[in-house]
Amino acid sequence: MNELNLSPIMKEETTKERVYKEVKAAILSGRISPDEIFTEVKMAETLNTSRTPVRESLQDLLKEGLVISIPRKGLAVRKVTSIEVEQIFLLRKSIESEVIHKLIDRITTEQILALEHIYSQQEAAMNAGDEVSFITFDQEFHLSLTRFAKYELIEQILLNLHNLCTLIGLQAVKKKDRMTEVLAEHRKIIDALQKKDPTKAAAAIIDHLTKTRDSLH
Repeated sequence: MNELNLSPIMKEETTKERVYKEVKAAILSGRISPDEIFTEVKMAETLNTSRTPVRESLQDLLKEGLVISIPRKGLAVRKVTSIEVEQIFLLRKSIESEVIHKLIDRITTEQILALEHIYSQQEAAMNAGDEVSFITFDQEFHLSLTRFAKYELIEQILLNLHNLCTLIGLQAVKKKDRMTEVLAEHRKIIDALQKKDPTKAAAAIIDHLTKTRDSLH
């Protein structure tokens, strides 16, 4: 039977989906300050839309932990506490140093090239002054290591921390020259992987995460 010569109809985004993407992007890019309290009504007015899609979007962001409710006042972007930062970096250093040890003997030339490509994209984002893209590529760099090691459960754990790590990362790269430092630290990780040196690779990733944590102070 011949297939019909028809093009698939692309699903249009709903207003709720557009509102969700816009608000989430504003939060993760720092355009909405953690010190700013906002209401559903004010946000609907600013976005020139009805309250229903705004309410639904904010409920999703509350579930994701990016927004918190302040009784009798409104909503605000969640601030990552110092104890949360401590736990996130403790978890990441423990996990990612072990991932490196797992990966070191099996990493392929193609995977090294994939890391080099992410590195180049991150460098381009730095040169363009695009902090959000820089952090996006930074997270892709780290997730790729876990993916290459075929640690699916660990990758899911790191993905669950994605939003908090984005907020932390954006805060970290505001430190002068931090983006340049991050690239140099990623270069050390790639070089150690190429040389199949597990000790240097693990030390490089722990040093990188420690410096990122320290840059928050």
